[in-house]
Amino acid sequence: MPKAVLTGLKKYPIDISVICAMLDSGGSAGRLRKDYNIVSPGDIRRSLVSLSNASPTIKNLFNFRFEKGELAGHNFANLLITALDLTTNDYKKTITEIKKILNVKHEVLPVTLEKSELCAVLENGKIISGETNIDIPKHNANLKIKKIFLKPTVKAYPKAIAAIKKADLIVIGPGDLYSSLSQILLVKGIAEAINQSHGKKIFICNAMTKLGETNGFSVTDFVREIEKLSKGKLDYVIFNTKMPSTKRLVAYRKEHPELLSLVNFNRSLLKDKKFVGKDLISPVGEIVHDSKKLAKIIFNLCKP
Repeated sequence: MPKAVLTGLKKYPIDISVICAMLDSGGSAGRLRKDYNIVSPGDIRRSLVSLSNASPTIKNLFNFRFEKGELAGHNFANLLITALDLTTNDYKKTITEIKKILNVKHEVLPVTLEKSELCAVLENGKIISGETNIDIPKHNANLKIKKIFLKPTVKAYPKAIAAIKKADLIVIGPGDLYSSLSQILLVKGIAEAINQSHGKKIFICNAMTKLGETNGFSVTDFVREIEKLSKGKLDYVIFNTKMPSTKRLVAYRKEHPELLSLVNFNRSLLKDKKFVGKDLISPVGEIVHDSKKLAKIIFNLCKP
């Protein structure tokens, strides 16, 4: 779950278990993964900071990124998590220590501790290997992704499976469909655990489509792919119905050209109880999900 979900939900009287993607291959986390043959610390770090009750100074430290020298591009927390992992050789202990520093009361779990690569098959048959190459396409980004898989297949972290099975509510998304969400859902045992759980299954649809992954996708296109990846049916789909001003949209896309347009939806979905369409985006600035709006909807769906 991304920052928008976690920062809102942590204020409610609930227990949260976050299942984190571990196969990022780009940026600081990807470099550390390659250099030290570890699983990526990036998603774990973002989730821990989002759930943190530490001081702003400590949070800023964990978000600090070096700009010069040999460490340029590296995030401080990624380095710390990597160092702890290498010295303890115990990922559970590493996360426990970081949780103490950040004053995190909830569970943050890796989806797997095994090594693998995320791969995508394009509609022309070409195979793209590596999360970052799917996330930031060097190939023709207009080509559709026909299939996504892990090579080799890997087993889920046992505590992640247990957390999913006992959950009252399972929240998927928002996030990049193929380069982020799929690398969790494809791990062996995750889809099965989701379907064995008696908890409600919720998908939060992205606000915008992304070049190379979800070009031209509608809400129902996202749902089709998520249900295929999770091998089951969703109970609820939360999606945005608010259209920001053209000026705001253009300004946001200048900073994020990979984001193409607002995700379209058929108004008939609003008559279906499975689909929860609301104004979900922040009132000003970036076109992202508003954490308070999301948390309120999710918490209400938790009720019997």
